[in-house]
Amino acid sequence: MSKMPEPDHDLEDSAPADGSDELYERLNLRVDKGQEPLRIDKFLVQRIEGASRNKIQKALGAGLVLVNNRQVTPNYKIKPLDEIILYSDKEARGEEIVPEEMPLQIEYEDDELLIINKPPGLVVHPASGNYSGTLINGVAWYLRQQDRSLNEQTLPRFGLVHRIDKNTSGLMVLAKTEKAVRSLAKQFFDHTVRRQYMALVWGDLVEEKGTIIAHVGRHRRFRKLFDAYPEGDHGKEAITHYTVLERFGYSTLVQCVLETGRTHQIRVHMQHIGHPLFNDETYGGDKIVKGTVFSKYRQFVENCFSLCPRHALHAKTLGFIHPASGKEMLFESELPNDMQQVIAKWRGYIQPTGGKPSYSPR
Repeated sequence: MSKMPEPDHDLEDSAPADGSDELYERLNLRVDKGQEPLRIDKFLVQRIEGASRNKIQKALGAGLVLVNNRQVTPNYKIKPLDEIILYSDKEARGEEIVPEEMPLQIEYEDDELLIINKPPGLVVHPASGNYSGTLINGVAWYLRQQDRSLNEQTLPRFGLVHRIDKNTSGLMVLAKTEKAVRSLAKQFFDHTVRRQYMALVWGDLVEEKGTIIAHVGRHRRFRKLFDAYPEGDHGKEAITHYTVLERFGYSTLVQCVLETGRTHQIRVHMQHIGHPLFNDETYGGDKIVKGTVFSKYRQFVENCFSLCPRHALHAKTLGFIHPASGKEMLFESELPNDMQQVIAKWRGYIQPTGGKPSYSPR
């Protein structure tokens, strides 16, 4: 039996148990007909397993609890047939955030949110094994320069509503206010956020366009990996649409549009259809998957791996409705230098100088 690849521990140790990149979940409750009036914070503590009154009150204060689609205060008394929606942080991230100065590529900022272009190799938030040097440590330092009254206890944790893998580059949105986190969490949960990725994958895809539908969940045997379950018997629903942008014979540049946001969704889905991401050591893309065994080709691939020493995936487009203005916001970022270089190298490989392409795109 072949040895399974070692996972990216910096990411895996912090991944939600349900395998989702969206860090908030929604709980819907309907009050029984015979329910007597009761403060909503007490009611929710009784109804939600493991909930504390302190956490519920914080959620109420942050506007993450709606009754009949309206924000309420902790002393609101529920009535029979009330419809309650609670947006809950999936992870108990109670550890303090230590602000650390680091360069941040901020694409946009206003009073409600930040758009950051994350470089590859940067973990998004502190977790087991990564208590410092993360994007959130850098954001905490940045926010503290704007408001010196913030400290390790008062720095906002609610700003993170989604994440991308450590070695994936590209756009992320962070909320700066309670209103923003409520709005963005709802948009991510409802899958109305527009997300487009660029990926270099192994092989020559048969179709110009396609849709991959397969649940994504923890690998049944290797718990730090994720796997695709096309029968839907494990994991959570995951849908990825892909479009071929450019063909290089033994590899293909594709655009991926997500309907859902599961951990490693694109990486797992592309592996599932036999086209793992280029240089993805976790899912089998860090070796020659397609091509010849000749030494010159092998050296070419190794040179490509050196140019892009991580899985070739970039979060290029991010679109959503602004929490305050209600206007549609759309952001795009250029491919980082490592992916540009490896794509240029593949172009040169299939089209020798002064000659016709050795592989004609379809």
